[in-house]
Amino acid sequence: MKKQQLEEKELQVAQENPQLVQLENKPVKKISYSELKIWAECSHKHKLIYIEKIKKFQGNEYTAFGTAIHHVNEVIVVDNTKVENAKLIFQKKFLEELTQISKTHNLNKKLVNEMREQGDNIVEFVLPALSEYFGKYEVISVEEPIYEPITCFETEYNFKGFIDLILKTPDGKYHVIDWKTCSWGWDMKKRSDRLVTYQLTLYKNFYSLKYNIDVKDIETHFALLKRTSKKDRVEIFRVTSGERKMKNATDLLQKAIVNIESGVNFKNRMSCKYCEFYKTEHCG
Repeated sequence: MKKQQLEEKELQVAQENPQLVQLENKPVKKISYSELKIWAECSHKHKLIYIEKIKKFQGNEYTAFGTAIHHVNEVIVVDNTKVENAKLIFQKKFLEELTQISKTHNLNKKLVNEMREQGDNIVEFVLPALSEYFGKYEVISVEEPIYEPITCFETEYNFKGFIDLILKTPDGKYHVIDWKTCSWGWDMKKRSDRLVTYQLTLYKNFYSLKYNIDVKDIETHFALLKRTSKKDRVEIFRVTSGERKMKNATDLLQKAIVNIESGVNFKNRMSCKYCEFYKTEHCG
């Protein structure tokens, strides 16, 4: 569904903005937050993945869990699904994802069993957490596709992505929400990490452009889905995305695009420890 939605949006943008389409019928250039984040962490890793198309990581138990819990949350908020049905939906989707990754990854059965229980525990608290945090709200969209021309500086690129959830409250505010799976939660360093929070800042910017909504009427939030926490299994907190932060985020976006286009890339040795290319032929 995501891929189809994005392809349809890309086609629409190309049809409505023929000047953005490159010669020889090449597709419009695009960049996502995920790509931006990888570039900011290590531009050499970005080159391997996005330029040379080398992808070593193909998923594990954690990515399978994340995909499954995102999927069930989408169903829950749209259909107001009963808890027991939501648990069945999660388990089915989790099994589908595990089956797929098991082709290239040896599953940890103990971890998988723990995650089955953890997923059931989380889905119970999704709707109660939203109600407690926002009070009355209207669901505007889930998995909102974003594919908008970048207009804050001169470029041929579009920004692409999917916003997990958009709510609207009676005060007229729109709320951009991104689900994040984690173990016990985030510390203050993670909550305030500029690179982490720029995701919401950029989503806010381009959602505003897509629907011509004043950025002052859009607020941004992370919703933590905690696998191992004994309480507050779903924790929602606001992330401020003001004018200065918006400029910093778009400045980073511009810097990334300029360097990607110029072919400039450097290895960031500080990011090697958990990189899938560490000590391989791609990055010795």
